Amino acid sequence: MSKPTSIPSVSVTYAQDGTSTSANALGMRPMQERAYQKRGEQYLLIKSPPASGKSRALMFIALDKLENQGLKQAIIVVPEKAIGSSFHNEPLSQFGFWTDWQVEPRWNLCDAPGGDNGGKVDAVKKFLDSDAKVLVCTHATFRFAVDKFGIEVLDDRLIAVDEFHHVSANPDNKLGDHIRQIMTRDKTHIVAMTGSYFRGDAEAVLHPEDESKFDTVTYTYYEQLNGYQHLKQLDIGYYFYSGSYTDEIMQVLNPNEKTILHIPNVNSRESTKDKIREVEHIIEELGEWQGTDPKTGFQLVKTPDGKVLKIADLVDDDSTKRDKVANALKDPTHKHDRDRVDIIIALGMAKEGFDWIWCEHALTIGYRSSLTEIIQIIGRATRDAPGKTRARFTNLIAEPDATEAAVTEAVNDTLKAIAASLLMEQVLAPRFEFKPKRPDNQPTPGFDYGEGGYDPSKCNVGVNPETGQIQLEIKGLAAPKSQEAERICREDLTELVTAFVQDKPTIERGLFDEELVPEELTQVRMGKIVKEKFPNLEEEDQEAIRQHAIAALNLVQQAKQTVNESDGTYTTNPAATNPSNSESAKNTALIDGVRQFALSVTELDMDLIDRINPFGEAYAVLAKSMSEERLRQVAEVIAAKRITLSVEEARELTKRALRFKQEKGRLPCLTAVDPWEKRMAEGVAFLQRKVKEETNA
Repeated sequence: MSKPTSIPSVSVTYAQDGTSTSANALGMRPMQERAYQKRGEQYLLIKSPPASGKSRALMFIALDKLENQGLKQAIIVVPEKAIGSSFHNEPLSQFGFWTDWQVEPRWNLCDAPGGDNGGKVDAVKKFLDSDAKVLVCTHATFRFAVDKFGIEVLDDRLIAVDEFHHVSANPDNKLGDHIRQIMTRDKTHIVAMTGSYFRGDAEAVLHPEDESKFDTVTYTYYEQLNGYQHLKQLDIGYYFYSGSYTDEIMQVLNPNEKTILHIPNVNSRESTKDKIREVEHIIEELGEWQGTDPKTGFQLVKTPDGKVLKIADLVDDDSTKRDKVANALKDPTHKHDRDRVDIIIALGMAKEGFDWIWCEHALTIGYRSSLTEIIQIIGRATRDAPGKTRARFTNLIAEPDATEAAVTEAVNDTLKAIAASLLMEQVLAPRFEFKPKRPDNQPTPGFDYGEGGYDPSKCNVGVNPETGQIQLEIKGLAAPKSQEAERICREDLTELVTAFVQDKPTIERGLFDEELVPEELTQVRMGKIVKEKFPNLEEEDQEAIRQHAIAALNLVQQAKQTVNESDGTYTTNPAATNPSNSESAKNTALIDGVRQFALSVTELDMDLIDRINPFGEAYAVLAKSMSEERLRQVAEVIAAKRITLSVEEARELTKRALRFKQEKGRLPCLTAVDPWEKRMAEGVAFLQRKVKEETNA
């Protein structure tokens, strides 16, 4: 049995400085304190990773709004019943806050039996007519209640939406439509919370004009993980396997790691179409079945070395058995018991909002179509817990077989895996602050500019050791003009990178088009994404945002390449999944890589950054991990779909050509040596031909 072949993976080491888990005098961790400082805002959006304490942050804010801001009631809306337990009573006053969080049992509708409609909808109305202060219900119950009673009944109340990425700007999204109606009426307060502020289907969460009304609190993955006490290293890896995954599973499943194993959806090509047999096979591979624990319903399995594993099976079709196991996992009295369970096997459960701090390995079979789902699954393993120094996410994906249809499907999964890897690299990186290089620039207090300090004659790279923020000076960088554009450049670059790497034609060309001119992606494709996402901004601001987003993506890629070459930690090297390879490396590897790259070029300017193919480093790793034959197959599948220049692309190239003319005093030339100048000239010529054809028609 051969070990599955690795494809792009990420390994990041953090400082373990303990800041993100330490509390202030009111019992608030750093993210919660940051959110509480904005408690007076009518519309507040909290973007913060899993396990950073969003639920408790909301409790602090809601209590203040009820006591000091004149709001009548708070309604907490969660995507599924299981997450309702996050809002059970909390004795906040024990830790320094001025009151406790209390929800009467009858008003936590997530704990009540029955479906989301019917009696629970009527219960919402009874709550609204009562003197009670807090209600917890599912997104579905809330939608049904608004449909039945209208939005006017929500006046002077707080609506808090957990896992806000379920909302969509698409008019068919009911929850999104209700949020828009509430905001138009403007008599309700909204707190929106999410660990991944983008949707897996690349739909916008909110319309730009609605989003601009929210005041945002952003707490990054980097801040969260760097501030842990125990967890030091996070590895993310993707693997190809051949044959059936059940034959390969023990190559990546370590019985000594606390693991959540998500088996494939029955409709995916990785599935054997018999989920029950798949679970039985995994249990057989782990050891000898010893029976079932009568109290918890956990399967007991004795491994060859004599250890008895407790395995929670959440796939079982018998709802009585499955509910018993699920309730045992949720039992709050065992939350801090590391030995309670060893492995959880799930299909649709144990993802969003599932809290098992001991999870060291999130192992997922089959590609998940949603990047949001991947972020949520990874979040199951990124909790801080005593004795847990390393966590990892592994995704097993089926290799293509000989048939064309399967090859095409496998290619799509490969591209999605690369997109997810690129996104996670961006999500896990420190936040960038880009500054145009000017002669009068001064060093920013609190930033370390490396050996020799700040140099006015160079493009400097500074690091804030408190926040991990990286500041870069870039020659020719466009600065945002409006406050909204400044906010986007400061907080929303990851959303743009997400849209970019999820754009299939972009990633296909970036990886496999040998004739690609990188500016077609960095300027044209990213430019189009920015215009579609922020149509109301001035063209100058759109261009500034585009440049900032591409700079963030390409600098992470270049830093990663630089670090790989010097054998550092922040890597896409498959060997990095072995912790011994990087245990001694510094957590500053990415920062060092950015600094090395900036120093290695004559001048860090925007033109240079635009000339880098954002997918070049991903292709280099792919080429090492796939056979020549398979790589050729993949390239052929994509080449067969290649299309000629579209009118829309030609228009964008022509706009870029006019900008070129403003800078150079002439239009681009069709015979130019520079490939980007030649491509802009081709766009102009194409558009001229089209106009001529239409005129003569």
